[in-house]
Amino acid sequence: MAKIQSGGVSRRAFLAGTATVIGAPALAQSMNSAATTEMESDISQSVRRNISSFRTLHWQPYFSNLNNGAVLVDTQSRALHYWSEDQSVYKLYPTSVPMTEELTRRGRTSVVQKVVGPEWRPTPSMLERNPDWPSYVGPGPDNPLGTHALYLSWTYYRIHGTHDTRKIGRRSSNGCIGLYNEHIQELFGLTKVGTQVLLI
Repeated sequence: MAKIQSGGVSRRAFLAGTATVIGAPALAQSMNSAATTEMESDISQSVRRNISSFRTLHWQPYFSNLNNGAVLVDTQSRALHYWSEDQSVYKLYPTSVPMTEELTRRGRTSVVQKVVGPEWRPTPSMLERNPDWPSYVGPGPDNPLGTHALYLSWTYYRIHGTHDTRKIGRRSSNGCIGLYNEHIQELFGLTKVGTQVLLI
């Protein structure tokens, strides 16, 4: 193994520099949603990351059975866990979570409808907070619900994709749980109406 001389670049500095270059296009995106997205602090400061809590879990502490499959959303670690009814499939996805505790709902619900190409209408309280928002956005690339949505038994609550990938892993939603579009498409194919859902 070659030894890096003191004048050379350390492995840590090289990886940090590479990550900065790779992440540059994401930073170049428009920042029009800065008011509704939790932004990272100054990169020159030491920031404690949430890596350790993003881990696989067993379903037994949360569900008595896996009838119809099960979805667990952990708002602390900002992760969604899925288990199939026969236990042959387990998935773990990063998510966006509600911006505030007041917007966060916890408890048991279920998938009551599955929609490809969902339409988006802000709730009355969302329009009250953001009066300049449109009252309707049809299916397409600018739809805040992304490409697929799982409607829950709670009014206005969804597990859905997003048109703004900067929101994943952050407190950035008005109550829903957001996934990358490719992840919600996969989860959409795995779940069915009746899949049990628990938000903790």
